[in-house]
Amino acid sequence: MQLMWLRTDLRVQDNTALAAAMANGPTVAVYLLSPAQWMIHDDAPSKVDFWLRNLKELSVELGKLNVPLLVRQADHWHEAASVIGELCQTLRVTQVHVNQEYGVHETRRDQAVAAALAAQDVGFSSHLDQLFFTPGSVLTKSGSYFQVYSQFRKVCYQRLHTQLPARVATPHPQAALQVTSDAIPSQIAGFATPSQALRDLWPAGEFEAQRRLTAFADEQIDFYQTARDFPAQPGTSQLSAYLAAGVISPRQCLHAALEVNQGEFDTGSSGVVTWINELLWREFYKHILVGYPRVSMHRAFRPETEAVAWRDAPRELKAWQEGRTGFPIIDAAMRQLLETGWMHNRLRMIVAMFLTKNLLIDWREGERFFMRHLIDGDLAANNGGWQWSSSTGTDSAPYFRIFNPLSQSQKFDPDGRFIRHWIPELVGLNKSNIHNPAAMGGLFGIADYPAPIVDLSKSRARALAAFKNLPHFAGEEVL
Repeated sequence: MQLMWLRTDLRVQDNTALAAAMANGPTVAVYLLSPAQWMIHDDAPSKVDFWLRNLKELSVELGKLNVPLLVRQADHWHEAASVIGELCQTLRVTQVHVNQEYGVHETRRDQAVAAALAAQDVGFSSHLDQLFFTPGSVLTKSGSYFQVYSQFRKVCYQRLHTQLPARVATPHPQAALQVTSDAIPSQIAGFATPSQALRDLWPAGEFEAQRRLTAFADEQIDFYQTARDFPAQPGTSQLSAYLAAGVISPRQCLHAALEVNQGEFDTGSSGVVTWINELLWREFYKHILVGYPRVSMHRAFRPETEAVAWRDAPRELKAWQEGRTGFPIIDAAMRQLLETGWMHNRLRMIVAMFLTKNLLIDWREGERFFMRHLIDGDLAANNGGWQWSSSTGTDSAPYFRIFNPLSQSQKFDPDGRFIRHWIPELVGLNKSNIHNPAAMGGLFGIADYPAPIVDLSKSRARALAAFKNLPHFAGEEVL
């Protein structure tokens, strides 16, 4: 008997471990509910709900392959070894198959499970699935992990031209087993059920993920480079939640992009090339998790930035969290996050830089808040993005490059459409005033919208002072 241990790979199509398990014999699948561990990792209620809804869809698809889906409880991951081991004894499993995961806790969990199974004479096979290349196989000439994305991307492009990852065929149905699938819970204690409106934004299942991918590839990908930065436009794929949960694979995304670009990676449609670059950013940040495990443990990638004197400003942090900063583009973005479980990527950068530079609040506060609300929360991508914005990470923005939320708003929401949607109290302002209501002087204060909580010029100077005296930054030119 083979056991397929499902984690962030909730699909039957292009699933490396599932295909390998079923090729080696009769297969049963299992999913571990680990609510205490999810709490530790700040997983959002909307994300947990999304997992459960996708598990229900997956159970149906596995049923078509005659693969029973079992559900077991392992509150913390340190319990996984005993739970999986007991299941293997009960089912007389000879081999457990998993798709690789990359955080520190995930790695330690899998090592502990593999060791426990070895003592039972049960094999543990770990498969490459959520990445194009195994971490440790894309290295600098000196044999170290890349720290600069552009250099990493260049090597990946060279590899993709000669080692294009192939999609894995969906297995044929196996003979029926005398094992009954378990019911999938609809809710987990400690994780509130999100609104139906939020759920409706993110339908579960592989069919929906494939539908989104096909629609994006057919209708929008060619315009991705120019449209992706404008939050009022439908310029992105809306696939991040499905990628984070493994409802669709990066290989499926890559092949869909290549099919509309005559197989080209770096020529042809600029939209396709830009989107493939985003898939490689995702890849890069997961390689960083392995090469520099401190980023999995709330540490800055650039150690010298641990000395930044972050401010303890709970009122300002709360205003940021609740979308009450007095800067419409910031507040609209935060309200989008709170209501939909998602935030447009350009806005993620704007609000992150506002928190870490204008408010000089520790990036870890923002990283944690995002994870607790994002339906597409992914440790590698979220950490990488926050550390980029705060100038503490790989490829980080130079500390003196600080986004101005007003100019960003005018550039990427020029007509104020996005702001009006999320801040209805400002709906009556014209496209000039809506970006900066405070500039209206005596007219300001209408519609119960707050005044700005910080002076942009003074806060910028404060951030520059906090960074420029760090040993590594001393002497860098301030623009």
